Amino acid sequence: MNYTKEHAAYLRAIRIHGWTVGLCRILVLVLLLGFWELGARLGWFDVFILSSPSRVLAAIGRLWGEGSLFLHVGVTLYETIMGFLLGTGLGILLAVLLWWLPFVNEVMDPYLVVLNALPKIALGPVLIVWIGAGMGSIIVMAVLISLVVTTVTVLSGFTAAAAEKQFLMRTLGAKKGQTFEKVVLPAGVPHMMSALKISVGMSWVGVIVGEYLVSKSGLGYLIVYGGQVFKLDLVMASVVILCVLAALMYGAVALLEKRFRK
Repeated sequence: MNYTKEHAAYLRAIRIHGWTVGLCRILVLVLLLGFWELGARLGWFDVFILSSPSRVLAAIGRLWGEGSLFLHVGVTLYETIMGFLLGTGLGILLAVLLWWLPFVNEVMDPYLVVLNALPKIALGPVLIVWIGAGMGSIIVMAVLISLVVTTVTVLSGFTAAAAEKQFLMRTLGAKKGQTFEKVVLPAGVPHMMSALKISVGMSWVGVIVGEYLVSKSGLGYLIVYGGQVFKLDLVMASVVILCVLAALMYGAVALLEKRFRK
């Protein structure tokens, strides 16, 4: 493919801008970690409370040496992925069903609003009684938190997607399935991707909240345990690992979005 000089310069400027943004992000992270470590070493704050990067790495090293690091990370990651997949999958299916049945959508609309506003942590004790104090209740908690958000986000995309094109399809005698396949679903993909991004964070919240309540393993359990015995290095190490895992999971969704948009 032949490009004009102006077009080639424009593409080069876009690449340079992307590299610059990436380097600035790395620089900000390095500066924050450097300031954190420097402040700890110079006594600007209490390392017992705020810890430091070197102490966090030492705590992660101890978990590695004990052989428990991958156990706790694996448990939390499995629960989060299961909650994410089930929550988003069921949420998208429910959104399709509500779009397909407008009367049911009108009936269920206020209930979706209430469920979306309800703090799901309030259902924690009930889930423990119903399902038991185990991994199942934690996954269900993650599903509940991401399910309603996904449903509301995707449904709003379906109902607002190219309304004039939907009307044109009905005017031309298209069946509902054809309208959904040719107009609604393609136009709703960006909203699905947005729902996935939101659901990533919601799934992590649900799992950590569930592990606070019932788990005997996982990163949420380590945070609670570290706080109870005043091992705040362990707490900060668990939080750092959570940040890394959440960023990787969000990055995977962003790559998926980029592929679908192409």
